Amino acid sequence: MRRTRGVRLAAALLALGIGLAGCGAKNNDTGSGGGTPTSGAPAAGLKIGLAYDIGGRGDQSFNDSAARGLDKAKTEFGLDVKELEATAGETEAQKEDRLRQLVEGGYTTVVAVGFAYAEAIGKVAKDSPEVKFAIIDDFTDGVDTGANIANLTFAEQEGSFLVGVAAALKSKTGNVGFVGGVNTPLIQKFEVGYTAGVKAVKADATVQVKYLTQPPDFTGFNDPAKGETAAKGMFDAGADVVYAAAGGSGNGVFKTAKANSKWGIGVDSDQYNQPALAEVKDVIITSMIKEVDVAVYDFISSVKNGSFKAGQKVYDLKAGGIDYATSGGKIDDIKAKIDEYKAKIVSGEIKVADKK
Repeated sequence: MRRTRGVRLAAALLALGIGLAGCGAKNNDTGSGGGTPTSGAPAAGLKIGLAYDIGGRGDQSFNDSAARGLDKAKTEFGLDVKELEATAGETEAQKEDRLRQLVEGGYTTVVAVGFAYAEAIGKVAKDSPEVKFAIIDDFTDGVDTGANIANLTFAEQEGSFLVGVAAALKSKTGNVGFVGGVNTPLIQKFEVGYTAGVKAVKADATVQVKYLTQPPDFTGFNDPAKGETAAKGMFDAGADVVYAAAGGSGNGVFKTAKANSKWGIGVDSDQYNQPALAEVKDVIITSMIKEVDVAVYDFISSVKNGSFKAGQKVYDLKAGGIDYATSGGKIDDIKAKIDEYKAKIVSGEIKVADKK
């Protein structure tokens, strides 16, 4: 089956006259900007394939941030783009097939949005050395690493620390909440950072924690009803601010916050400014911004100009890949205090743990 697919791809590429640059050597540098550039002239006539995580374009959060980066690259470079979306409860084989569809369609630059594609991208990239791949949010040596894979990761714990500071300063009860979409090591980074930020301000504060689903059930990233129920339980137990690191499920958290005259904190995108959240934006005091759009745009640009780097690149506060939102003016009174903590993280005075 793979041989047949390979023949079809080779024929398609030959017909389109696409020049394939050589792949760069693998580099597992864990610092910002790690990796080794490939050799060869800048690529031309790129076809970009993007595979979304559950929720896809329109989730007002993680996937939408990736979409903004894709849209910017498409507009600036005039690229041929194809987008495919994950479905709830799908198998590893389905994820792998989605990536192979893009490769077989002649899409020689492929972005996989989310750690759930780790195993699939490792297999497909190995079979397609002429294609440049990027995966968002995962770097597992021997699984999704290789000479043609860029691993684009983020210091989510740093941004979560800052919104934890905001939650503690805004809370009147000393009781706040964290709703995680799925209980994975990645989302635990959000929880750990958030809790550390809260405790840095109020050591005796209570932080309620609830994960909506457990792997391999990833529907917790796109189930607003579950988010609504979880947040309601926290508010009933005394919380007055809840941080939702749960993708589309966060919409339910904000809905409950509004119904109970409480506060919510968004994630990934500046959720106060998302059109689909207009009815609840008045309860969103801030969001932990994760510049997935910047990472996607950077990756596509690097392939286009011939500077692609394999290996891990970390987008942290210092690199400008993580931040917090001030839209709506609800944290204007505490911004100076948050920025004090931000400066200490950037300087290294405060080191935010990324695991429990």
